[in-house]
Amino acid sequence: MPVLAQKSGPIGTSATRGADLPASRADAARFLAQASFGPTTADIDALMAQGYTAWVDRQFTLPATSHRAWWEARDAAIRLATPTSGAGQDQIWESFWRQAAIGEDQLRQRVAYALSQIFVISALDGNVGNQPRAMAAWLDMLGSHAFGNYRVLLEDVARHPLMGFYLSHLRNQKADPVNGRIPDQNFARESMQLFSIGVLRLNPDGTPVLVNGVPVETYGPADVAGLSQVFTGFSYACPSTNNNCFFNGSTGGSNNISDPDRFFKPMQAYPQFHSTEAKSFLGATIPAQAVADPLASLKTGLDTLAAHPNVGPFISQQLIQRLVTSNPTPSYVRDVAAVFNNNGSGQRGDLRAVVRAILLHPQAQATGNSVGKVREPVLRLSAYLRAFPHTSDTGQWRVGNTDSATASLGQTPLRAPSVFNFYRPGYVAPGSQSALAGLVAPEMQLLNESSASGWVNFMRDNLNSGVGQFNGTVDNVVLNRRDLQRNWAAEMALATQPAALTAAVADKLLNGRASTTLTTEISTAIGRITIPALNAGGTNQAAIDTAKFNRVKSALLLVLASPEFLAMR
Repeated sequence: MPVLAQKSGPIGTSATRGADLPASRADAARFLAQASFGPTTADIDALMAQGYTAWVDRQFTLPATSHRAWWEARDAAIRLATPTSGAGQDQIWESFWRQAAIGEDQLRQRVAYALSQIFVISALDGNVGNQPRAMAAWLDMLGSHAFGNYRVLLEDVARHPLMGFYLSHLRNQKADPVNGRIPDQNFARESMQLFSIGVLRLNPDGTPVLVNGVPVETYGPADVAGLSQVFTGFSYACPSTNNNCFFNGSTGGSNNISDPDRFFKPMQAYPQFHSTEAKSFLGATIPAQAVADPLASLKTGLDTLAAHPNVGPFISQQLIQRLVTSNPTPSYVRDVAAVFNNNGSGQRGDLRAVVRAILLHPQAQATGNSVGKVREPVLRLSAYLRAFPHTSDTGQWRVGNTDSATASLGQTPLRAPSVFNFYRPGYVAPGSQSALAGLVAPEMQLLNESSASGWVNFMRDNLNSGVGQFNGTVDNVVLNRRDLQRNWAAEMALATQPAALTAAVADKLLNGRASTTLTTEISTAIGRITIPALNAGGTNQAAIDTAKFNRVKSALLLVLASPEFLAMR
């Protein structure tokens, strides 16, 4: 077993309450940036009192919040008001942002978000996007496994109809030599490349295995072909296993029964469409079957993938990247992968133990030029909403689609451009200082001239008008403003003191890690915004308030646009 941080290290693992208290509020905030959608004052207070281990342990006990339950409630409300309408993708984003901004089960939702960027489906595919209720159920499935077992997660991913749509193994049929049909190989390939073992053989510390100085591939075309046969004969959950159910999700005939939950219930086996020939892949062979047994084949296939020695370092490294740092050291990966391989009780793939090992490892709080990660757009907005709590006029958290890189985040959860996510784990930003240092910077794959200016413009608009969609309705009154609003009274009270205002804003977003250079520049800049003196009749109070708010907005925007905020260090 790896040695995690001891009581004398940056983060302890003692079960004793308070034995591993953060050394400072800045350290607490940094940890919460990794383990949640952003630190809040209340969460920092709690972590300072409880210690790291107690905070994590409490998060493990919190019940999962259901995105599908939210979607279904909103669908019912929308249909009650407009019977011909109904909920759509927007209601998924409502639930996502509500949980990100104010949800209590922060660690579960944060890990589920990380898993959604490893096991990718995308609403950009119409077959997926047209099933928003099932998309909400997909998020719930990831949340239910965030602290569960990897092998169970892998099976639920493989049998989820939305993944079946996205990677085309729903209704996948056995070979037909007469017409030249072969099983679809899409999911077989990506289940290895992206969801389990990767393309190169790995050492336990995540570094590539070299033979004569050359990396060794983990699989080849024959493995893809063999594994693709495993994923034949699966389709909709249906009251029957007849051909009509396989192709259409309904029984056919005069009754034509279908399962209303078929788009998120696990795909069921249809033996008549499953390959019975011998299946060989990754050194395993499933003998030819006299009677087709899709579930037995699936078990062997997924057991083989989950037991592969690459899985520990491959999945561990990506989870470290999503939560803590883009460039974990080999020792960090090795330690976490060892926990993946054995949680201390002989269990492999215990994601709760893996998450604990990632967050409580000494290197999670290490400092230096090569640690940390670029804060992706979704996590920038969530950090802002948690640092400066907003309320939703409608109670619905109507943030909406944020795809646009020029006018919004350039990133919407579950709307990645491909199965390879919004960015690749090994992305190297061309011409960057990180590239010169030999570092990867995955989130920088989202960065270009449009997205850089788009973030600033988006947040300037949010600061001016609030966040989200216009025309929320409260008590049947339409509000012609954005749905998420904040009371800026505390910041307005500091507006006449540029240094104090800058310090307050920077402390909320940077939590004691703002450089003197940054705070001096911001304080000087906002001090140049003139606040008029109150005239004798007090008739210029509105102009005074406008100038004060301009100082508040400017201070915030300058921090939000700073490299010190855009990088989690």
